[in-house]
Amino acid sequence: MLTRPIPTSQEPLPIVGIGTWQAFDVAPTDARLGQREEVLRVLFDAGGKVIDSSPMYGRAEAVVGVLLNQMQAFDQAFLATKVWTSGEAAGIRQMSESAAKMQSAIDLMQIHNLVDWRTHLRTLRTWKAEKKIRYIGLTHYTVPALDELAAIIRTEPIDFLQFAYSINVRAAEARLLPLAAERGTAVIINRPFGSGSLFGQVRGKALPVWATELDCASWGQFFLKFILGHPAVTCVIPGTAKPDHARDNVAAGIGRLPDAAERKRMAAYWDSL
Repeated sequence: MLTRPIPTSQEPLPIVGIGTWQAFDVAPTDARLGQREEVLRVLFDAGGKVIDSSPMYGRAEAVVGVLLNQMQAFDQAFLATKVWTSGEAAGIRQMSESAAKMQSAIDLMQIHNLVDWRTHLRTLRTWKAEKKIRYIGLTHYTVPALDELAAIIRTEPIDFLQFAYSINVRAAEARLLPLAAERGTAVIINRPFGSGSLFGQVRGKALPVWATELDCASWGQFFLKFILGHPAVTCVIPGTAKPDHARDNVAAGIGRLPDAAERKRMAAYWDSL
């Protein structure tokens, strides 16, 4: 899988990871756990590393910890989770619980949806200095929040931003993606398929013939490569509980990525559907 450097460290990060919202919210004893293990195996076998979770995602953090322990694969994972509460003490307690559930130190701790971000940012700076975490991030998933994310990174040094961006929701292109590149902030993209809505719009439609020039074999790869073609994007985290879907997703991180002109063509084609 292709990699891109995290700007603040130059550590190479594989460009396709996995999100765990809904897909990994199952009981750690659930019979379907093997399916989630296979999804992680697909990710690792392709050279992927990033696994993104949150206390907001039910049992997902604990499931990730159980699976990585079973697989003895902690060294293959880049673990990202979030703090999603108000108050310093509550934040410290929640982040400590997340590390315990995931059975590992956290690589990237993010402030989920900017909840009490000023308070948590102070804690995260201390934790990073103490090497309890390696990177600090901020997240959101709505278009109106993009301006606030931009305002924060103009004045605060932040390692990572995570936000929504897709071929049909391109608001981040105007301001936030260029600013992240300027400020040296890594970018993780969530909701790359518009929570699945993109597939409904192309059901029964064939890929354009020229998509093969971009090493696209499916609509999923078309949507992911559009995102990954933007040079400011570090990693995209499509979520799935299905190994076949995971195989399709990680393939988007292999082979050619579109350049600016090709991305423009992709967007125009989408807009014409």
